[in-house]
This record gives sequence, C-alpha cells and structure tokens, in this order.
Amino acid sequence: MTIQEFQLKLFSAAESTGFSDVEMYYEKKEVFSCKVYKGEIDQYEIAEDGGVSFRGIINGKMGYAYSEKIDDASIPFLLDNAKENTQIMHDEHNEEIFSGSSHYEQGNFFSRSLNEVTIPEKIQFIKDVERELLAQDPRIVASEYCGVRTETVSRNLLNNKGLSLTDQMNFLYVIVEAIVKDGEETKTSFEFEVTKDFQRLNPKEIAKNAADEALSQLGSRNIPSKEYSVLLRNDAAANLLATYSTNFSAENTQAGLSLLKDKLGKQIAVQRITIVDDPFLEDGLASRTFDSEGVATKKLTLVESGVLQSLLHNQKTAKKEQTETTGHGHKDSYKSVVKVGPSNLYLEPSTIPFEALLALMDEGILITNLQGLHSGANTVSGDFSLAANGFYVKDGKVQYPVNQMTIAGNFYQLLQNVEEIGADLTFPLSPVGSPSVLVKSLAVTVE
Repeated sequence: MTIQEFQLKLFSAAESTGFSDVEMYYEKKEVFSCKVYKGEIDQYEIAEDGGVSFRGIINGKMGYAYSEKIDDASIPFLLDNAKENTQIMHDEHNEEIFSGSSHYEQGNFFSRSLNEVTIPEKIQFIKDVERELLAQDPRIVASEYCGVRTETVSRNLLNNKGLSLTDQMNFLYVIVEAIVKDGEETKTSFEFEVTKDFQRLNPKEIAKNAADEALSQLGSRNIPSKEYSVLLRNDAAANLLATYSTNFSAENTQAGLSLLKDKLGKQIAVQRITIVDDPFLEDGLASRTFDSEGVATKKLTLVESGVLQSLLHNQKTAKKEQTETTGHGHKDSYKSVVKVGPSNLYLEPSTIPFEALLALMDEGILITNLQGLHSGANTVSGDFSLAANGFYVKDGKVQYPVNQMTIAGNFYQLLQNVEEIGADLTFPLSPVGSPSVLVKSLAVTVE
C-alpha cells in the first residue's frame, strides 16, 4: 500500500468514526554506519526506520497515535488509540490542525551526489582515515572510535484541510577519537566533520586534526585556581549554548522553566550578541521548509544586539500568549507529540579570526572541551559547574595544556560578560552552533 492510498483510507475512516479535523505525518529514515578498528570493520549497520502518526480532533479534543506499519490493520489501531488518548488530555488550550501558510519558501537540503556515494567508498574512506591517524605519530596508540555515518530523512505531512507537504534531507558525518600516550600520560580527542559533499573530505587532513588535538594536550600542568578571562572555542561554546537553547522556548517560559519569561524587549546580553534561528541553512542538521504542524518556516531573530526579540512558538504556545506561531512546532520523531524546538539556532559570528581573539588575552584559559553538560548545568537558574579541558594563555599565546579543570558561572551572566565573538561558526554534530566566544571572566578550579 502506498502512503497516498493509506492516507485516503485513514481520513475516510476517521471521518466515519467522528473525527473532524485530522492530520497524518509520515517519516522515513535511512541509515548507514560503519566503524573500523585496526583496519577491520568493527561495527556495521544498514537500517530503515519509519512510521506514521495521526492527530485528530474528536469531541473537541486532540488525540494522538502512531504506528510503524502502513497497512489496513493500522487504521482502526490509530483511530482507537487517538480517541482513547483524548481522555487524558486536560489542557485548556486545545491544539488545532493547521490549514496551511500562504507561502512556503523553497529549500534544497538533499544532496544527490552524496546519495550516490557507494558503501564500499564510505568503508574505504574511514579505513583511510584510521590508517592516516595511526601514521601521524608513534605516540598515537589507538582510535577507540573511528566511524562514518550517513542519514537520509524524508517527511510528509497531510491533513483534511487540503495541506500536503514534503521534504527530504541527507548528510554524512565522521567521528574520530585519537588516543595518545607519552610515558604515564594518556590523552584523547575527538574530531568531527559534517557535510553533504563527500568529495571534499580529506582522510589525511581529518586524521592530522584529530592527532594534533590529542598531542597538544600532552604535558599538562597545574595553574592557580581563580577567576580567569576565558576563550570558549567554537565547539565548546556551541555545546554550552545548546544546553541552554531550551530557554528560548515559549513552552519552557510558560511552564516557569526559563528565566526569559517576561523578558521580551529587554536587554539580556551585551550589544554584540545576536542569536538567530535559520531553517534554510543548506548544511544545517535541522533545516526544513515547514515545521511539524505544517507551518511555513522562516528565519527568526531571537536576540538582536543583546535584546530579546522573540521566543520559539508552536500553535499551542502562541495561542496562550495571543500571538502567532513562529513555525517551531517540533516532533522528535513520528512517535512524538508536537512540542517546541529550534531549527538551526546559532550565535551570529563576527569577522574576527580566532588568532585575534587569543591575542586579546593578557592571561586566561582557552577551553576546548566541556563535560558534564547534562548533570552540571542547571537550565532553569543558568548556573553551571563543568569539567573542562583547555590551555593556559599568556600574552596572547597558548603556553601549555592545563590539568583537568572545572569552570563555573552562570549562563545569563556570561551573556552579559562577552567581550568578543569570533568568525569561526561551527555546528558540532548539533543543530545549535556558535563561533568562539571571549568571556571577561569565569571561575576556574584546577584539581
């Protein structure tokens, strides 16, 4: 049965059952992944996952259900479960099925050339990366993780109000862990690449970056624990921003889980900070032309010159505040209910190169990696205390790596203490990105 045939049968049966407005969301994900170890395939996966979700209004309430199967038996299953689920819905702001936006921007997030790369080519590529890595330096003893993965995601959203939308995206990512050992000292590092252009990937370059990162951490020393000027490298800054990105969700402000409640139009950061959400980035991991409710997406400025301009809304949160949805209805998968979520959210970069940011530091710490973001960051208060890796900086130059550190501060205060922003925007395996960020001071404790 085709998805179109299934949809016609589902909507007809829903109408006969008493549903008024109905919607079907179909998602399909195709995955290939391969991990190698010492020149041999260590893990290998070819998978296809997908299914359909149904939303419908009956007796004035919205019901949800989903199924992995597209067949006749799934139709009564979906309708019965959706009807039952309305009994546990007690929200006074009922959801609605969206009839459609007046205009949808076009976006091209699917690479045909990437889709044509063969499995043997991908396997040989990742074997070449591992071989090049181990050849970089005799102190590189292993790579516990050296893998490549491709994903293709297709989405269809249809409803009985005449809306019919579809999009498709794909991407490839590479992750390499390098382990180096010198005497009793052992260090590790991760290198990653995300792309739609397989041909631009250079195994030797990826291997060298991973090796250099790990080797640079050897010879770490202690420094006094105190307040330091801190340069968060782009990937570390992006991971910190990702942890607190949920605070820009109207769903969280309405639930009292974000201190940005009632802050619209107010200064929440220094003037040089602008944060945007752009669903049309060609290489973005969450690019899309419509959200999970069928609303047309658009580029949205959340923070402009330090002033909070907007929150992320779906239809439900917008209705509560008597405003319009921003096109950020989000389902983690076809199995999920509609929540609020960003597309490609990032801190806008400047034109200042990374080396120029370093040169601004008389004495400070360059942070290259943060750990414990789930346990050490309080997303409500903004407080964080995180294990970190990095380097001591003196007179604008990196001096040496520092033993395991803990950095502590507050996200909202950090936004007020940003001194400069770099030009090196990156998205570290995430739809949230950032350039490097120079912060006036954070508490640094060396164990």
